[in-house]
Amino acid sequence: MQRIAVYPASLDPIHYGHMDVAVRASRIFDELIVAIYVTPKKNVLFPVEQRIELAQKCFEGYNNIQVASFAGLAVNYVRSVGGMALIRGLRVFGDFEFEFRMGMANKKLAPDIETIAILADEKYMYISSSTVREIAELNGDVSQMVPEHVHAALRLRYAAIQAQTLSDKGG
Repeated sequence: MQRIAVYPASLDPIHYGHMDVAVRASRIFDELIVAIYVTPKKNVLFPVEQRIELAQKCFEGYNNIQVASFAGLAVNYVRSVGGMALIRGLRVFGDFEFEFRMGMANKKLAPDIETIAILADEKYMYISSSTVREIAELNGDVSQMVPEHVHAALRLRYAAIQAQTLSDKGG
């Protein structure tokens, strides 16, 4: 029986912390599916197709990491792919409280699916997608937080947003 795990995330954008958790999880399971939420509750910078492309490029050299999108409950997606576990990354204490509650809810919904929390490597603990977006929006250097292709995508996206804003203002 193949051991399949799912790492659900919005990945807006993917950063080195996400990649670290995924690669480490891929060493535990036969297959890891990095599952990108199609419509997370928060506003997203990148459309799901672009988030998938950026993530696929990050994991090109890993044969047992696949990237896909999903909608609905994560536990339902895990079941649909024959998975046995949900992977979650923990950076700071606040993450633990949120993930603990979510893990308990998922256990009620799907007692057969385990939630596995992987602690972020200390060098990535400060990185979050929202931090990356905020720094990139202000033309800050995020090259230590994201791969170059993600950095380039951020520059292009914010340039397009700034151009649109100027156009909307008639400038």
